[in-house]
This record gives sequence, structure tokens and C-alpha cells, in this order.
Amino acid sequence: MSGVVEAAQAKAREVAKEDLDKAKVLFNDATRSGSFLYPIKGIFYFLSHRSLWKPLASRILPTMGLSVGVVISMFTFTYVPQLAMLVFVNGPLAVFTTVLLILSESSTIISLLSRNFLLQDALLDTFDGTLVSRDASNIVSEGRQLKSGADPMARLGKVLKSPFAKFSPKAIIRYVMYLPLNFIPVVGTVIFIIVQGRTRGQTVHDRYFQLKKWSASQREQWLKEHTGAYSGFGTVATLLELVPFANILFSFTNTVGAALWAADLEKKENAMTSGTAPGLRETAKKAE
Repeated sequence: MSGVVEAAQAKAREVAKEDLDKAKVLFNDATRSGSFLYPIKGIFYFLSHRSLWKPLASRILPTMGLSVGVVISMFTFTYVPQLAMLVFVNGPLAVFTTVLLILSESSTIISLLSRNFLLQDALLDTFDGTLVSRDASNIVSEGRQLKSGADPMARLGKVLKSPFAKFSPKAIIRYVMYLPLNFIPVVGTVIFIIVQGRTRGQTVHDRYFQLKKWSASQREQWLKEHTGAYSGFGTVATLLELVPFANILFSFTNTVGAALWAADLEKKENAMTSGTAPGLRETAKKAE
């Protein structure tokens, strides 16, 4: 019997070491790319470019109303029941971990409703407008008509390609699947946020990939090769959008950050695009 237990413990240590090694690789990838800084850059860029405020200004009242309603309702009806469950595993810390959990749940609900019914067009305009302001109008013209002028938002014309994909049912399923992580004191909540960040990171450049005319396989390959970078961006973006009532603002600044990142990829043609782009690799394979 002891031999079986020792074997199981050894296997557990092996799996833990593999997961730790993978986590280190992802962390190093995110650090090298600097992707985790783009949500912060997005805040400063957004605040310093008044023309980018127009889409937010047109949606702020209904979305703030939605945010207030969701957060108040979640704390009113779910705080005590969830606290009662978490207190058994988190002890006194359950008071704080329950708050984080409810904020995460509220953020998901607000994102689901607002992105599908209130913000989709506004976020699209913000992303495209940021690219135009960064002199990346050539790629934006692949997805919408552009007018002449100095104001990047005023230059945006008719959309020629469909905007961001709607909230994925898979994201909801994955969210529910990982909710039990919050029963692990502190560490579980942190892991839960990181997991959500990784999921979020997979969608931040949907519009960019669309403008690049990449196929589904090209997108998948690119995201697989840069999982750490997108996880880093997504984690910081997720943390920002957990802030009650300010999540509407951070939804826009995160979109600006994603567009700044895309503009840098286009302009600098750095190591992330030069020689590693899926399109180049597929072309090389066909040539062989």
C-alpha cells in the first residue's frame, strides 16, 4: 500500500514540475514581449487623445447603469450564500475572496451583456480609430472605408467587414468549469484570474487578425506560439476590468492597448511577426 502511495506522490510531483515549467515559459514569453504593459499604455494613450473618447461618451450612461445594476444585484443576492460556502475552505479570508469572486462574476456578466448589446460597435470604432491615430490606416482600410482628415475617429467610415465576434459560449462554459478554484484559499483565486486572463487574451486581437485576413488555422497557430504574451495582456486587462463601475472605462482602454500592440506589430515588424507569421510559414510549406 505504501508503495502505491509513494508512486502517486512521485507522479504528482512530476506533474507539478511539468506545470511549473510551462508556467515559467509562459511568464518568460509575456515578460519578453512586454504585452502585459499594453493595457497600462492604453490607459495613458486613451486619456491623452480626446478624439478616442467619443465612442465611450455615446455609451457611458446605459453601460454604467448596467454595471451598477449587476454589481449591486450580485452583492445583494449572492454574497452571503457564496461567503457561506467559501468560509469552510478559506476561513476568515473568505470575506475578501468572496468579494473578488463576485467582482469576477459581475465582470463576466457585464461583459457578456454590454459587448453583445451595447458596446460592440463602440469598441470596434475605438480599436480602428486607435490604429488610424498610430498611422496604421493602411490595415484599417482592409475592413472599413476611411475618409480624409486629421481626426482619426472622424475618418472612420462604413464598416466593410463584420465587427468583433460575439461573446463565445465556450468562454462561459470555461468560466463555470474553473469557478471551483476559488475554494482554494488565495492561491485558487489568483489562478482563477490568470485562467480567465488567458481566455481573455485569446480574443484581444480578433479584429487585427480579421484585418490581416488570416484564416482560422493561422490565428490558432499564432496564438499558440505566443500564448504567454496574450495571457500576460489578458491577465492585466482582466484585473483592470474587475474594478467596480470603472470596468466600462477599462474595457475601452484595454481595447486601445490591444490596438497599440497591433500597431507596433505592424510598424516594427519585430521578432513576433518577422519570419514567424503563420502566413509566411504556410507559404513556405506550399513552396516545398
